[in-house]
Amino acid sequence: MSKAVKKRVSSMSYSFNKVYRRISSMEPSTFVLSIIIMAIAIFLFGGGLYDLIITPYPAIYSNSTGGFIFLYPQLSEQFISDSVLAAILYALGTVGLIAIYQSTKYAYKPRQAYMMFVVGIVLLFLAYILIETTIRLKISG
Repeated sequence: MSKAVKKRVSSMSYSFNKVYRRISSMEPSTFVLSIIIMAIAIFLFGGGLYDLIITPYPAIYSNSTGGFIFLYPQLSEQFISDSVLAAILYALGTVGLIAIYQSTKYAYKPRQAYMMFVVGIVLLFLAYILIETTIRLKISG
């Protein structure tokens, strides 16, 4: 700490000094930090920033189809439901990758490691296939 900061801290009351020292020496756990970083990445990849800036419609009702349209028919824009679907699918893929990683920790239990690996692969491929399907629906629509 610099001298000015030490001087200010020493002149504070005891309770404020104690709180300040606790906050300044606190380190977040790597698990919480990694969860926060993954959530921010999924939010950005899903188009959350676009939703905050542009404020698109959640969905629209189409008279020609007689129902709601949840996927915007062009790649240049999106509905909020597009963003939610993309974020869910990215989260599904991330959970698959985490399951694959966790399977490496069960070397002494090969059956459990294999099952975790298979579940991770299935989730990852399911997310990939569904993301590709939604993109194809947007292109063809």
